[in-house]
Amino acid sequence: MSGKKLFNNQKYILMGNTISRRQLLRRGALLAGGLPFAGSLLNKVQASPLISNPMSPLVHGAEAWTEKDIALNAPVTLKARLFANENPFGPSDKAKKAILEALPTSYQYPFMYLRDLTQKIADFEKVKEENVMMAAGSTPLLMAAALAYSKPGGNIITGDPSYEDLPSRATRVGEKWVKVPLTADFKLDLEAMEKAIDDNTGLIYICNPNNPTATVVDTAKLKAFCERVSKKVPIFVDEAYIDYLDDPQGTTLIPLVNAGANIIVARTFSKLYGFAGLRIGYVVTQPEIIKKLSVYTEGFMSISATTLQAAIAAYQDREYLDAALKKTIASKNFLYETLKKEGYTYVPSSANFVLFPIKMEGKQFTDEMMKRGVGVRFWKFDNKEWCRVSVGRMDEMEAFATAFKEIS
Repeated sequence: MSGKKLFNNQKYILMGNTISRRQLLRRGALLAGGLPFAGSLLNKVQASPLISNPMSPLVHGAEAWTEKDIALNAPVTLKARLFANENPFGPSDKAKKAILEALPTSYQYPFMYLRDLTQKIADFEKVKEENVMMAAGSTPLLMAAALAYSKPGGNIITGDPSYEDLPSRATRVGEKWVKVPLTADFKLDLEAMEKAIDDNTGLIYICNPNNPTATVVDTAKLKAFCERVSKKVPIFVDEAYIDYLDDPQGTTLIPLVNAGANIIVARTFSKLYGFAGLRIGYVVTQPEIIKKLSVYTEGFMSISATTLQAAIAAYQDREYLDAALKKTIASKNFLYETLKKEGYTYVPSSANFVLFPIKMEGKQFTDEMMKRGVGVRFWKFDNKEWCRVSVGRMDEMEAFATAFKEIS
């Protein structure tokens, strides 16, 4: 199909779904590098035994509903929204003020603000601007990596369980998903992941701190792993929750980018910054990798002017970040005590959520909690049923405790 014909038709068939031109544009197929992107994506579609669109909402399986699944089925009013790992204390007052001030000129494309934020990030992380790529949250960047590093007969290696967005999308373009079980203390098993590499491995995905376990791997071991393994296979390091650690700057893998490592480090404003609904994130990586990813994402073109200015105002606002972190820790400690009083164990958390084994079927548990106005998520792994609770405001944690005691 020619580019002209693709653009002029009112309807297109993409991976079994009929979509309009407006929907296609909205999804970024023509914004991300224009028609070459659409052609490249369609080539992958035609070359692989696909069953669905990699840009469509993910279906993670019956064992773990996504946050979207839960939100769509939840009551309009919840006592405690604890299923999406959001920061209920944000965004900061500075960010809110910046949004209001940005409204009068929001008819303009925000190119200049993109440069300002990129420069702030580059200066703080001690990298060059050309090492930073922005997008509307980290989700489009995860999708871009899934598409850019997939190949017929290839595979992607992750921990199990871990965040599923990137590998799930990769499977939609014919990639095999190699899941490596966690260690006995529920951390990523770097040694086993390295052993799983073969000639067909296109990418390794590392989520650190990991979701849904909220565990973090030893920093020295992870750095050594990335230095060694990235010479053979590119590594995507998802640091969405790194701001919840005691020493984010001592933990991040961004310094390895300066050393020339073949890694992609992803960050998001969706967690401690409280920007989940505002949508902004970025990766730090090599310029040639950014060129490769840019073929598969609209990048900064999807970020609103209001969000960019809010992010500029909020970036590294330590007063706000420290206060939000302090309140998160207080709520998490309350959750720990609630679980212990009811005779439950839990996985010690290095993020803003806690995973613990439950004593009934996961879907039944979450349904019972939802009946009481409390939204949580469930998993099945390690021959157990698990609940993941996002850390909310103290009133939300008290609502969780009340509901939990009724069914535990």
